[in-house]
Amino acid sequence: MPIMSNRPPAAAIAMAASAMFLVGTLAAVSDLIKDYPVYGGQAVRYLLSTVILLAAARMSGLRFVRLTARETALVAALALTGLALFNVCVIESTRHAGPSLVGTVLGTVPLALALLGGRRPALHVIAGACVVVTGATIATGLGSGNLPSLLWALGALGCEVCFSLLAVPLLPKLGAVRVSAYSTALAVPMLAALGAVTDGTAMLRLPTAAEALGLAYLAVVVTAVAFFLWYSALHRIGPARAGLFAGVIPVGAIATAAALGLAAPTGPDLLGAALVIAGILIGLYAGSPRATHDDTAFDPALPSRKAEEDRGSDARVRLHRPTAAGDR
Repeated sequence: MPIMSNRPPAAAIAMAASAMFLVGTLAAVSDLIKDYPVYGGQAVRYLLSTVILLAAARMSGLRFVRLTARETALVAALALTGLALFNVCVIESTRHAGPSLVGTVLGTVPLALALLGGRRPALHVIAGACVVVTGATIATGLGSGNLPSLLWALGALGCEVCFSLLAVPLLPKLGAVRVSAYSTALAVPMLAALGAVTDGTAMLRLPTAAEALGLAYLAVVVTAVAFFLWYSALHRIGPARAGLFAGVIPVGAIATAAALGLAAPTGPDLLGAALVIAGILIGLYAGSPRATHDDTAFDPALPSRKAEEDRGSDARVRLHRPTAAGDR
């Protein structure tokens, strides 16, 4: 078992916080696309994101990597749960009882990842996650709704956890850009099929200027950029500690609304934000400053130096060798 420092890299912290803050800004553009067909719009969003991510991969010199059957199944499961079904669950929960309940349930993501993201999560990580959950719940507003809304919200929680945990074994081989690109690409036909079932031929239409701006923001900022930042952080610090930053989502929503003059932060908003920050600090730094057995030691995205050397140069050559599928 590798012995690791208890202090996570500053760059990974910045990536995780930025990713979740950007996801939180989604609330600021939601009104722009509220009248656009939901699933058709999500399919367009992920299609645009795929194009952006594949272009970024090509410009970065990242080549196509042939996946094993297991890896293909993981990417497909990630796209199905973390992207397509997550949208279904959030939309259906909101339809039954509004956004408050699902927002509150999703606020428990940090605790879920702290408990499920490693074999032995450190106690200070769990404690920090509990504080983050409390702050996110206060900032979001205690949800109220009915049983169908709660069940859909719990489904969304499960899908959100899958969004991170299913990516962990893929990141060492594919990296953040390719995991993001492959999963968004597979989500497009899934959401298009849902749109065809729910809206028929009305699943797509020419967007207005405001709707086009909103869809572009979703594709570029909330998906392509945020996914890359999140998976980059997940690769470096593991799901338990990265999950702490899921509490930043409502903070991003509050800050964006205030910056755009849409709503001034209330007392509960500020209290919730303060608790989220406190919980993150507890989860990241409250442990002993000495080297410790960290939860990220169990993250396959962070192999030990010896294991890396044992694989040898031949393995690295195989992972990056061009294939008949072309250099993407």
